Order: sequence, then C-alpha cells, then structure tokens
Amino acid sequence: MSSQLIDHFALLPLYLAAGTAVLALLTDLFVARRAAVLAVTVLGTFATAAGALSVGAETGTFCTPHNVCSWVPTWPAAVAAVLFAGLTAGVLAFSAPALRRGIAPAGEFCFLLACSMTGGVVVGYSGDLITLIVGLETLTLPLYVLVGLRRFAPGEPVRTESASAAVTFFLISVVSTAIALLGAALTYAATGAVHLDLLGAPAPAAFEPLAGVGAALLVIGLAFKVAAVPLHAWAPATYDGAPVPVAAYLSTASKLGGVLALAAVVSRLDTAAVVAVLAVLTMTVGNLVALRQSRMVRLLAWSSVAQAGYILAALALGADGVVAALAYAAFFVVLELIAFGVVVALRPTGADGGEIADYRGAGRRHPWLGAALVLALAGLAGLPPGLAGLFAKLSVVEALVRENWTWLAGVVLLNAVIALAYYVRVGAAFYVVPVPAGPAPRSVARPVALALIGAVAVAVLLGFAPQLLFSGLS
Repeated sequence: MSSQLIDHFALLPLYLAAGTAVLALLTDLFVARRAAVLAVTVLGTFATAAGALSVGAETGTFCTPHNVCSWVPTWPAAVAAVLFAGLTAGVLAFSAPALRRGIAPAGEFCFLLACSMTGGVVVGYSGDLITLIVGLETLTLPLYVLVGLRRFAPGEPVRTESASAAVTFFLISVVSTAIALLGAALTYAATGAVHLDLLGAPAPAAFEPLAGVGAALLVIGLAFKVAAVPLHAWAPATYDGAPVPVAAYLSTASKLGGVLALAAVVSRLDTAAVVAVLAVLTMTVGNLVALRQSRMVRLLAWSSVAQAGYILAALALGADGVVAALAYAAFFVVLELIAFGVVVALRPTGADGGEIADYRGAGRRHPWLGAALVLALAGLAGLPPGLAGLFAKLSVVEALVRENWTWLAGVVLLNAVIALAYYVRVGAAFYVVPVPAGPAPRSVARPVALALIGAVAVAVLLGFAPQLLFSGLS
C-alpha cells in the first residue's frame, strides 16, 4: 500500500478556520472574558482570509492516482473563503451589543459561528461529493443552535419564536440532506464517481435513467440551502424567529454555501431543466409574497428567496453560467449584510426585526444608516447607485441572452420590475414625514458601525472593479 502525501499548505485555510473555533472555545474556558473571546474570533476570521489569499491556486491534495483531488485550492475557492470570513466578522460585530448584555453566551456563540465558517471554507475547496456534503452540513449544523440560542433575564417574558424557528430549520434541513445524500448515492451507483471532475463522464446506457434521477435529487436537496422553491418555507419563519444577526448569517453565508455546492454540481451534470424550473418558481414566488409582507425581516427573507431565483437562472446554463452566478452571489451577500446591519443598528439590543412601520422616518433621524439601506436596496433591485447589484443583474441577463435563453432572461427582468415595488416601499418608509425627534438607537455601537462601513466599502469596490475580483473565475 502506498502512502499518500498531504499538502498541508493547501489546507492552511481549513486549519485557520478550525483553529479559530478551537481558540474561541479555549479562550472562553481559560480566560472567561467576553472581549477576549470576541477578539480571538475576529482575529481568526482575518487570519482565515489571509491564509486563503496566500494559498491562492495551488496543487490539490488528497488526490487519487488518476490525479483527481478531494481538496482543490483555486482562486474562486479563495474568494469564497474570504467572503465567509468577512461575513463571520460582520455578524460578530452586529452581535457584540447583544453579547455584551449577556443575551447569548459569548463562548458558545463564537465557537458555533467559527465552526460554521469552517464548513463554508470546506465547501469552497471541496473536490468530491462527500467532502461537499460534509462541508455543507458543517456550515449548517451550528446554525440550528444559533437560531435558538438566547438567555432570558429574570422577569423577561420567554419567547418561543427562536425555539420554533430552530426546530423548523432542523427538520426541513434533515429532509433536504437525506434527499441530497440519496441523489449522491444514485449518482455514484450510476457513474462510479464521487469526485466532481469525474461527474461529467457519461453513464453506461443501462444506468442513464438512474443517473438522471440521482442528479435531479442532488440538485433538489442542495437547493434547500439557497431556500429555493419548493424547499423555501423554512426561510421566512426561521429568519424572523432567529436573532437578527443570526438571520443575517443565514441569509448570507448559508446561502453562499448552497450556491457554491449547486455550482459545483450543475456545472458538471445535465440538470438544466430542473434548475430552470426551480429558478422561475423561486424568483416569482419570492417576489410576489414579498409584496405582502409587513415585517422587516420577513420581507428581507422573501427578497432573499427571490434573489436565489436569479442565481439559479444563471446556474441553469451549467458551466456557462457559473461565473455569473458566483458573481451575483458575492454581490448579493454583501448587500444583504448591509441591509441586515441597518436593521440591527436601528432596533433595540436583542429585539426582533419589527414591523416596517417601526422604521418610519428612521432615515431622517439617522442619515448615514438611511443612506446605507438605500444603497443596499438599490443594489438588490439592480439600480444605481447600487453598482454592485446592477453589474450582478446585467451579468446574469447577459449570460442568458448569450446562450439563447432569452425567455428566462425575460422572466428575470420581469421579476426585477416586480421587486421594485417592495424595495421602494421600504426605502420610502425611511424618509416619510413628519418625524418625531428621537435619541440615537441603543444598538448602534462602534462594532456595528465599523462593520457597516466595511460592507459599504466592499460593495462600492465590487461595483467599480468587478473584473478585479472575478478574474480568477474565467
């Protein structure tokens, strides 16, 4: 038996992400200071991002004699790792006021969040179905606990929304994971391959129907992670029941992991029909239901469902749409993080997202927060000055037209017009008059402000220099 050499340098992002989780737990155990735990975790996210960029595109490791690998360092994987690390740092900043008040235990919170980041890194670098699904579950499993992780002060009424959201998330996730695993098993039975680079090989004629069923089940199971119809019903209830910073992580990092997993599969398997149907249903249902929402987080949740439909529209092209889909996903998660950051900043510490009516006039009382939200909503709608979102929408439509999927490009544009109604409604609510004078929001703290400034800066950078970020994807 020959021994296999392991390239530990290629595994550096994984080591740093997992080490962040371990250090957060040990710091909480031996130092027992909230600030120290937060500092270690934030520094760990920066180290993970730096490690991913330093590795860049390297030779893979855990390879077979046929030169297919289970861990594949590429520039798209490095960009994904940087995004996961940045989203984790942003959510930590949004959570700092609540952790300071003891609403959630800092040690457990930071440990679980770092574990989820580790799963995201694994998804980005995975080169086979087993590693991909294990990474996706590592990304998702800590979120079940984070959704329901809350301490109640003496005399404070116990709210059951978080527990209900966590149970809903868990049950539907188990079903979707079982579907994905069944699809992976059928794919392996038909093709004898688990490595992603070998999935495109044609199956024997007798096993072609089995391969088709396996590919469809695999896509449907993974579509849960991006809240695609029909596995979307968990998202609004879970987002609204979870703490708002955790909802922000669900809407960004969890969705990014699902997009990466779907892109890895659909770029190698013939799933165009299934993905196209999912795309049309997802963007249409998401936008139509969002029109009726009165709660802020639920509206953002349904908007997130619709945005997943636009990403799926690009993925329906298979390998030809992966660049557009990943570009859209990167822009979307940054803009969504800005929107949730504004909600966190304007709500009392530990409160839920509230009603849209609760934000009436908030843009006049807090101009910078209002401007940040307008930038995020404009980007999500694909309008100036949200150049990042405008570039993302155009990249999807251009890819569809180039590949003669004009009808799907038309559906994307029609849904983008429908979405304007609720984006404009929310933006207008921030500037209605008259406005009673009010103090600065209690939850606006330095970490939240810094995270918002950083997210806005990234959004502007992505809008003006998209080719710089995604040059490694082509």
